[in-house]
Amino acid sequence: MSRTEHVEIEGVPLVATLVPGGAIGLLALHGSNEGGTAELADLVARRCGATSLVFTQPGVPRPRHIPSPRMAVDHCALLREFLGRVALTVSLHGHMRSHAPRTLFLGGGNREAAHLLAGELLVLAPRFRAVADLAAIPAALRGLHPRNPVNLTRLGGVQVELPLTARTTGPADTPPQPVADALAAGVRRLAQLASTSTQDPL
Repeated sequence: MSRTEHVEIEGVPLVATLVPGGAIGLLALHGSNEGGTAELADLVARRCGATSLVFTQPGVPRPRHIPSPRMAVDHCALLREFLGRVALTVSLHGHMRSHAPRTLFLGGGNREAAHLLAGELLVLAPRFRAVADLAAIPAALRGLHPRNPVNLTRLGGVQVELPLTARTTGPADTPPQPVADALAAGVRRLAQLASTSTQDPL
């Protein structure tokens, strides 16, 4: 059953929604800024029995973007619960890099998990390019800051930066089916590996 919390971060009112599940966590820190990420996190988590946590700014015409490391606040009870519950996080973000309209960048501290997800994307969503080589990922999209929530769970995690076409279809924020299928397949594999892992990395 989902639970919600109203929380203010840097003067911005947000709504956090947690759906408890398994040891892999789907996270969307900027659900109102980066269209489709909240929907994709919810969809993949429900299909896999994973945990999801989504932050939104309902009814705000121009949602404010708070950098990910500054979202790791101690006063958000649902974030604390999420970080304590899950072993590994898959954090979904949106990028608008004009030179990479079909490229997904997979950053975050758990590089083995990033390469695993990239492999599933290459197989199940072949019209997109999945890049897991940190040297080829723009510095601002690498998700390596130690206070970024994607890196605060036991096994760290993967920051997935999706172009608009990989997270929305048409005018709606409905994620494309191949991307959802690929991420779901990857999350299932990560859950199997996490269940047998006692230390970082996987």
